[in-house]
Amino acid sequence: MGSRVSVASKWRVRVDTVKRGEPLVAVLERAGVPRDEAARVLRESQAIDARKIRAGTTITSTVSADSGASEVVLQLAIDRLVRFTRSATGGSRSGWLEKEETLPWTTDTVVVGGVVSSTLTGAIAQGADAFPANVRNEVAYALADILEYRVDLSRDLREGDTIKVLMERQRAPNGAVRPGDVIAARLTVDGRRVETMRFAQGSKSAYFDGEGKSMRAAFLRAPLAFRRISSVFGLRRHPILGTVRAHQGMDYAAARGTPVRALGDGVVIFAGWKGGYGRVLEIRHRNGFVTRYGHLNAFAPGIRRGTTVSISRTVAFVGTTGLSTAPHLHFEVLVNGKHRDPRVALRNVTGEPLASGQRASFDDLRARLFARLDGPRAASTAAAPVITRVAGD
Repeated sequence: MGSRVSVASKWRVRVDTVKRGEPLVAVLERAGVPRDEAARVLRESQAIDARKIRAGTTITSTVSADSGASEVVLQLAIDRLVRFTRSATGGSRSGWLEKEETLPWTTDTVVVGGVVSSTLTGAIAQGADAFPANVRNEVAYALADILEYRVDLSRDLREGDTIKVLMERQRAPNGAVRPGDVIAARLTVDGRRVETMRFAQGSKSAYFDGEGKSMRAAFLRAPLAFRRISSVFGLRRHPILGTVRAHQGMDYAAARGTPVRALGDGVVIFAGWKGGYGRVLEIRHRNGFVTRYGHLNAFAPGIRRGTTVSISRTVAFVGTTGLSTAPHLHFEVLVNGKHRDPRVALRNVTGEPLASGQRASFDDLRARLFARLDGPRAASTAAAPVITRVAGD
């Protein structure tokens, strides 16, 4: 706890924090609010629940030796304050007036990116010096969320691939920095170019590729949200049987219990035990697609034959049942009853195109955004309104 003399010499500003397990009423009392008043303030508060105030929450009070505290401010978040001010008019039963304040984040734009040597997060970290090190992974996660219908970032990226992202950078009044929305991005993925940009349609915005097709498609590119692939489609030596056999899919190494998601909308056609697959789930989708998930630990609640599932729904959990040496997910795609390389089959499924009436404005915005993306990697506070904002608007 610290204090400093305010402009009026008889007042002092005291800064304190909530200790682990400490009742908030005790902190307010220490801040200069009589205990009975503090209890009434907390009972009447509309903005806070005293039982849910976290340890470490900062409390700033303005205190007089003669009359105690005149104001107490709780910093509930970087951008959220609750201010209690002693009422001179008696307009509150507790004698205190409460006001919740949201502090605006200001937003500019920056270009980040790098060259892939091993992972997406590593490549982003190289060129994300506009953000503190502890939030740079969030930049990679935001990009992955947009690209998950087009690119399996744990498998498709190759050493030497490049990534550039034009995105918002948000600053709090106290100087904290966090990433905002991705505005545009360009990647080279295994030698092919992938572009995406945010485009407003009325009051909503969505992401489209450079050709004006929605980034959202009928299928995700991978069944695990957090993924790394241990083997890929083709011939490989089976880890238990010890023979070379056609491996009709892809293996995703993951911890036991990792949620498995449906790659697309569909109907469960099998949920049970199937030989070397162990516990296995099969989902039929439109256009002759069937996805198969093997070596599962368990099915999600409600998953059984005949269940209708939606894209991204958790349908099962990673395990090591059947012919499996360690926890992982075995994943297959069948098209019209025939095994297909998931990387190829899913890459060819793209989203719906923009309406023709929106193409002119889309092409104009695309030209402006990618010109900025290809320009100097520097922050810009003079960006067009379509790509800058004050957080919370």
